[in-house]
Amino acid sequence: MSRRLSMALPSKGRLREPSWALLEASGVDPQEPGERVLQSHCRNADIDLVFVRADDVPEYVQDGVVDCGITGLDLIEERESDVEVLLRLGFGACSLQAAVPREDAARTIADLAGRRVATSHPRIARRVLDELGVRAEVVRVAGSVEISPRLGLADAIIDLVSTGSTLRTNGLRSLGVLFESQAVLVGRRGSNDLEAHRTLTMVLGSVINARANRYLLCNVTRERLSEVTAVLPTRGSPTVMDLATNGVVAVHALVPAADIWSLLPRLEACGATSILTLPVERMVP
Repeated sequence: MSRRLSMALPSKGRLREPSWALLEASGVDPQEPGERVLQSHCRNADIDLVFVRADDVPEYVQDGVVDCGITGLDLIEERESDVEVLLRLGFGACSLQAAVPREDAARTIADLAGRRVATSHPRIARRVLDELGVRAEVVRVAGSVEISPRLGLADAIIDLVSTGSTLRTNGLRSLGVLFESQAVLVGRRGSNDLEAHRTLTMVLGSVINARANRYLLCNVTRERLSEVTAVLPTRGSPTVMDLATNGVVAVHALVPAADIWSLLPRLEACGATSILTLPVERMVP
C-alpha cells in the first residue's frame, strides 16, 4: 500500500466480532483498542482503524472521512449511499421479510396491498413493494418493529430476520423475503487508492474463500481413480501422486466445505481410503 489506509469497523452490534475476527485471520494483526478508545491500527499492515456505528459507516466512506469500511448491505441500500461494494464478507447474513400476526389471513406479500406496514427500512420497503406492484402504506418505526401490529400501529411489518425466532416469539409469521443482506466491505467511489483497495480485497477475500473450502486428501487404487475424480466437486483438476505401494495413488483437491457431508460416503463407496479433510488458511483463486 502506498499510504496508510483508514478503515471503519462497527464499534458494537452483531457485525463487530466477525469483522474483528476476519482482520485477525487475514494476518494484519489489528491492535485491540482499550476501553472507550475509538481508534487503533494494524501492526502488520498500513491500516488505521476507526470504530463507529455500523449505521454510520456508509456515510463515513461516502464523505471520504475514511477510505473503506465494513457494514451491512441493508444499511447501504436504505441510506442510498454512493459507495462501492468491494467484497461480500460471508457473515451477518439476514433478510428483510414481510410478516403478519399468525391469525392474519394474508398469505403472500401481495396481500399487503391497501394495508399499513411498519418498518425501520422504509426506503427499501417502498422500493421493493413498488417493484412488486403492491400499494401499501409504509410507516417508519425506529425500533421494536415486531410489536407494531399488537399496538395497532400497523397491520404488518417489514423487518430484518436472521433465524426467525424473534418473529415466532412475537406471534408473527413471514410472508416472504424482500431483500437479502450480509456484511460487506465498501470503499469510496472514485477513490485514488485503487491499489490499496485491491490489496485489502485480495487479502480479506483469501480468508473468506478459504473458510468456504476444505483441503481433501485420500488414497485410491489407480483402477478406481476415475470413479473418485468423477465425484469430486472441484472446478479444476485434482492433484494425483503415485505412492510407494504399487498401483495406489494419493488424490489432493480443494472442495466446498458445504459438500463434505455428502461427499465422504460417496468417496468411500468409490474405494477411497485414508480420507482426510483439513481447514484452509488462505485461498487466492
